[in-house]
Amino acid sequence: MSYRIEGLAPTRFRGLFGLSEGELAKHHVIRMKADSKPGFPCRITLEDAELGESLLLLNHVSADVNTPYRSTHAIFVREGAQTAARFDDEVPPMFAGRTLGLRGFDSDGMLRGALLAMPGEADPKIRSLFERPEIAAIHAHNAALGCFVAKIERL
Repeated sequence: MSYRIEGLAPTRFRGLFGLSEGELAKHHVIRMKADSKPGFPCRITLEDAELGESLLLLNHVSADVNTPYRSTHAIFVREGAQTAARFDDEVPPMFAGRTLGLRGFDSDGMLRGALLAMPGEADPKIRSLFERPEIAAIHAHNAALGCFVAKIERL
């Protein structure tokens, strides 16, 4: 089963890049500096930020559906990120050391299956969920914090 993991489109966030702290606050966004690696995963580049790198912490609607599974949570994006990462039939390196909750949704946005992937288990668990024909997409979340990591689509 082939799949694609793609970072969020940077165009969605460009209007926030470079704003003052006061302007960011009006959008409920906080600028932060990465003080550990790993620890600040960018949802555009699907990489952990380097020490001292500037990121924006903001709320993101990861499942904008008219079901009880509509989902929103805080995410980090690298300030100034220009290109969304793309991985076909492989997981981004930032998945390697994380425990992930993988939630499989049908085309109507209803949850149809979920698995917990311990570090190093993401690829086989993704493939296992996609063996179910009703699952159209998978949302990966950090298991401990609950925040959205990436959408995984069937190819």
